[in-house]
Amino acid sequence: QVQLVESGGGLVQPGGSLRLSCAASGSIFSIDAMGWYRQAPAKERELVARMSSGGDTNYVDSVKGRFIISRDNAKNTVHLQMNSLKPEDTAVYYCNADIRYNDYVPPYSYWGQGTQVTVSS
Repeated sequence: QVQLVESGGGLVQPGGSLRLSCAASGSIFSIDAMGWYRQAPAKERELVARMSSGGDTNYVDSVKGRFIISRDNAKNTVHLQMNSLKPEDTAVYYCNADIRYNDYVPPYSYWGQGTQVTVSS
């Protein structure tokens, strides 16, 4: 089995910063892409940022220049540094990872349990 455990959410004032972390553990041969998604009330889940195993990144337009994704492949961790936070960033943030058990089958997509980020004064 594989687990993704997130940490770092909370309440922050507009303009503030938070850093989310996600650690993958279990039967892991390798990890392809890792990333963060978010879901606000009454909205669909959306991609926030994603990084390939080679370091290529993509961000949703609304966070470009404010959020930075990083990962430590040796530790199977991914982080999201969130700066200049806005009330519209309020959502539950989910870690996602495409994990391989071996080199012969496609990766499986796993999700963390979610961590709440609230931006409010």
